[in-house]
Amino acid sequence: MRLFIGLDLPYEMRRNLELLLKLLQPKADIAWSPLSNLHVTTKFVGMWPVERLDELKDALREVPRPGPLKIGIRGLGWFPNPHNPHVLYAGIQAPDALQQLAKDCDAACAELGVPPETKPFHPHLTLARIKGPVELFPLKKAIADLPSADFGAFTAKEFHLYQSRPTAAGSVYTKFASYPLEV
Repeated sequence: MRLFIGLDLPYEMRRNLELLLKLLQPKADIAWSPLSNLHVTTKFVGMWPVERLDELKDALREVPRPGPLKIGIRGLGWFPNPHNPHVLYAGIQAPDALQQLAKDCDAACAELGVPPETKPFHPHLTLARIKGPVELFPLKKAIADLPSADFGAFTAKEFHLYQSRPTAAGSVYTKFASYPLEV
C-alpha cells in the first residue's frame, strides 16, 4: 500500500479554496486536485507492506508532539518554477515546529527502513498537476488578478497516516491513524 503522513484541512479552509478553484479551473485544462484530497504532507512514505502497518503506526505514536500548529494558507506558486511548471500550489506559512514535525516523522520512518528525505521541506497544498504542454497564460493572468492570495488560517491539532489509492478518477485518500499534536 502507498502511504504518506500529513495534516488535514478543516472545512472552512476547504471552502475558501473551493471558491479559488472555481475561479481558476476554467482557465486551464490541467489535473486539478479534488478538495477532499487537499492536505499538507509532512512525509511521503511510499509503498509499505500491509503486514508492517502496525509497526509504522507504533513508530508514529513516538514522534515528539510540538503542540497545536497555527497554519496560514497564503500565496500561490509553481514547482519547480513558473517557466516549466509541473505543480500549482498554495503556500503554507507555519511555525518552525511544522518543519520539526516533518523531520521527526522522517526520522521515525527512516528507523523502519524508509529512505530519508533528500530535498528541503517545503510545506504546500497541491492544487493541480500539469502533465505535458498546456496553455497557462489565462491561468497565470487570473492568479495575477486575484485581489488577495490570503486564503485563511487554522490551527492543526493532529497529524495523520494516510493511504493513497490510485483510481481512474484520481487518488483516493484514507486515514489509517491520527495522532494528537499535544500530549
